[in-house]
Amino acid sequence: MARDNASELARRLARDAEAVCRHYLSNGRRQGRYWTVGDVRNTPGRSMFVRLSGPESGPGAAGHWRDAASAEHGDLLDVIRESCCFTNFRDVANEARRFLSLPRPEPEPAPNRLRSRTSPAPLGSPEAARRLFGVSQSIAGTLVEAYLRNRGITALHETGSLRFHPRCYYRPDDHSATETWPAMIAAVTDLRGHLTGAHRTWLDPGGFSETTLGKALIDTPKRAMGDLLGHAVRFGLAGEVMAAGEGIETMLSLRSVLPTMPMVAALSAAHLSAILLPDTLRRLYIARDDDPAGDGAMATLIDRAQEAGIEAIVISPRLGDFNEDLRLLGFDALRAASRVQIAAQDVARFIELAA
Repeated sequence: MARDNASELARRLARDAEAVCRHYLSNGRRQGRYWTVGDVRNTPGRSMFVRLSGPESGPGAAGHWRDAASAEHGDLLDVIRESCCFTNFRDVANEARRFLSLPRPEPEPAPNRLRSRTSPAPLGSPEAARRLFGVSQSIAGTLVEAYLRNRGITALHETGSLRFHPRCYYRPDDHSATETWPAMIAAVTDLRGHLTGAHRTWLDPGGFSETTLGKALIDTPKRAMGDLLGHAVRFGLAGEVMAAGEGIETMLSLRSVLPTMPMVAALSAAHLSAILLPDTLRRLYIARDDDPAGDGAMATLIDRAQEAGIEAIVISPRLGDFNEDLRLLGFDALRAASRVQIAAQDVARFIELAA
């Protein structure tokens, strides 16, 4: 579809933005001039807001939305695409026309139809990551939610960057057959909220055990794909203060006791040392893993932060990582240990006000 036709569809949808939201984001509700919901895939929550009124274009336009948890943003065509899990724009446009009761365009000649078919994305590419995340579903009520809760993580607010796939492909090596396992899919995004990669944690369909901690009994239950360098899995929208660490479970464990502090998971020590820092950042908390790789990443990131004029403060677990602290020492112990490691003004902001 031509760009001007897409813009016209977006404008027509925006003229009745509330009806669009009630239909495609039915788990949300109106709050003043905005529609609030968990994310663009219709997850319950309040981190995404859609403008219901405003000019047809430019800043503050009706139909424009932003997710404070993932930093994703877009218009109502993006809402239709993500909530319906479409990957082809033709399907998005047809669904928008159906909602608006507009006629569909005349079918294109056969050669153009052939060219418009979605081609396979290269394995491990950012496009493959986007498609995987797009066909996954909200974690609410799924094995992902059970997996996290079994690891002591019950603070699941602003987790729109996490999704569930019931049959995610897994191939042990180039010489083995492809298997399918349920998986937690995490969106890796850049500072503007654009999805650049995905991280997969394959899960044990039989549930949680102290041996596997809920991960699938396979050689490599965690793998990443796409463009990862500098980017991260994000929880909350970073401003002047942010915490950064390696693992998803590690950062969600720390966020259990600092529930309103924005956090990012870089997925490995090497990637933690290279994360891009927001221009707004003034204080960075580094969630250290207690191992040599974690110490190296910490030192590199401290140097980078200080060169950028950002205060860097290290938070250390008592055991191997913060999820071990949460599971084995308990919420109160982790909260008390975190309290004495962060700046006094942040105790008031992120612990006492959240209590």
